Amino acid sequence: MDVDLAALQTLLDKEAIREVALRYARGIDRHDDELLLSAYHPDASDDHGSFIGSSAAFVEYANRVHARNWVCHQHYITNQVIDLHGDTAHCESYFLAVLKRPDGVCDMVGGRYVDRIDRRDGQWAVAERICMVEWNAEAAPGAVAFDASIFIAGTWDRSDPSYTRPLCVERPPRDLSLAP
Repeated sequence: MDVDLAALQTLLDKEAIREVALRYARGIDRHDDELLLSAYHPDASDDHGSFIGSSAAFVEYANRVHARNWVCHQHYITNQVIDLHGDTAHCESYFLAVLKRPDGVCDMVGGRYVDRIDRRDGQWAVAERICMVEWNAEAAPGAVAFDASIFIAGTWDRSDPSYTRPLCVERPPRDLSLAP
């Protein structure tokens, strides 16, 4: 079997670029400055509507605004188009963000990150970003089918279970569906 090395390298580069978007989403949701900054080159610029500036200033801004307005949030990366040209890629990533206010109301935002992602010293990261919000809505809390407090809560630091290596379930076994 012949291996097309150029096609293989393209796949590897595109996967590394997808990882940039996932590092960004995890970093912003965990308030992990180091991880979030790893998605950007140090001299990157970010236009996030109410904030326009450097990547380092954006990280401080994002953590401050998220902590002030919401008790938890999740950013999802969905469709991606990656236009790759050597050490530069133009990437359009659709996103959905759901952010829960202290009163239980959820803010929902949909849009796109339009990025120039450069490979420097072998590492792909955002060099320029424009965040485009294309819709937003709020969802009032309603009746829920289960008590969310029975689940382990996430944290905005490295004590979050997603950082635990090796991961081990430590709570005792239970099946609440059998309770009277």
